[in-house]
Amino acid sequence: MIFNKRVPSVDIFRGATLLLMILVNTPGTWSAVYTPFLHASWHGYTLTDLVFPFFIFIVGVSISLSYKDKKLNGPVFFKLTKRSLKLIGLGLFLGAFTISFPFIKAVENIRFPGVLQRIGLVFFFASIIYLWGSKRSTALIIGIILLAYWLWMGFLPLDGVAPTYERAANNWANFIDFKVLGSHMWKPDYDPEGILSTLPAIATALLGTLAGDVLRSNTYQKVSLLLISGLVLLGLGHLLDLSFPINKALWSSSFVMVTAGWANLVLGILFYLREVKKFRFGEVFSKVGANGIAIYFTASFITKLFYLIPVNGSSIHGFLFENIYLNKGLAPELSSLLYALTVCFFYLLMASFMHKKKIFFKV
Repeated sequence: MIFNKRVPSVDIFRGATLLLMILVNTPGTWSAVYTPFLHASWHGYTLTDLVFPFFIFIVGVSISLSYKDKKLNGPVFFKLTKRSLKLIGLGLFLGAFTISFPFIKAVENIRFPGVLQRIGLVFFFASIIYLWGSKRSTALIIGIILLAYWLWMGFLPLDGVAPTYERAANNWANFIDFKVLGSHMWKPDYDPEGILSTLPAIATALLGTLAGDVLRSNTYQKVSLLLISGLVLLGLGHLLDLSFPINKALWSSSFVMVTAGWANLVLGILFYLREVKKFRFGEVFSKVGANGIAIYFTASFITKLFYLIPVNGSSIHGFLFENIYLNKGLAPELSSLLYALTVCFFYLLMASFMHKKKIFFKV
């Protein structure tokens, strides 16, 4: 198979993941959401907990497809830095924006971490590691990161007290975030996109670069390699769960392996159907993926506006949901899901329009 930098199955995976991210972030009401569309309360995982690591994994796949023939020189380093800073800047803007003049929150009320900030940091460090080393060194670094994070989180005493994986003061990730970030976190005691947990997120992206290398290779066993890798990672992750629980907020080492396992399986199946069997499907998802960051940023910004702008004692979001979607004949969870699906459909239309007009925003 002749390699093409554009891999349709990757584009489909990226677009579908982004739409699922929008779906789980915009229910009609958070008080009525089907369980699969909620994050696990702490340990464990749901469908929703797969979304962000899938996107990080795809970032890694894209690094392999886009930068494999690049050398880590001055211009490339500048380009990586520039792109990373743009992503971080967009994320900080989303966290700082408010509708009252001067449209920026007081500094003490701004959340510094966030989804785009993590993507920016992970993209930068994963790209540097990938361009600097080889497949073997990348795999070694992944192993070192996951082992070191497990040992740090589970065995290194914190102020003379045994550490914990629970949501507590003697949890290393929570402790560092609280000490460094203070009030600039999502919750008073922790942040799911915090400082220490960004380290294993880099490993997620690096696992994505290895999957990308499989797609770029000349082997005809690409599907088998992806599926076997996925099953092995799933097995190892669930085995490690016995000691280091699967946990998205901590981005635990077991979480990295389990989510990367599922990502390999999904990518392998999509690649088999689209590239091997030549089934034509998913073009609409590819259009979303082609403007992924622009769609995500726009969706996040508009969602924030809808929650902040008051209407009849509620907000635009609340007004629309209560007057259009909330119906006595429907379960509240179904009404809430229909609202989220409508939002997704809007961004599908937006992505299709942008693709038709050849409008592409690159960060």
